[in-house]
Amino acid sequence: MATCKVGEFAKSKAGHDKEQIFIILNIEDEYVYLADGKSRSIDKPKKKKIKHIQVINMIDVELQKKLEAHIPIHDEDIKRAIKLYVKEHSQV
Repeated sequence: MATCKVGEFAKSKAGHDKEQIFIILNIEDEYVYLADGKSRSIDKPKKKKIKHIQVINMIDVELQKKLEAHIPIHDEDIKRAIKLYVKEHSQV
């Protein structure tokens, strides 16, 4: 089973959202709650089994600062983090 932390990037391995990048918002037993800021907002995160995601051991610096300071995260923060991640890793 993948080990994951709140705030990390994750890629869906199964389902209609396969290959889509999300941010992990919450972890409960064998499930994680994911958001991408667009189709899956913070208010309505996607519930997915941990075995159906690939954890990317990376946390956006801005999100990490907000999580550590207990500052609320918004959908715009998640969209920005995912956009930067995709832009950075698509040039490789």
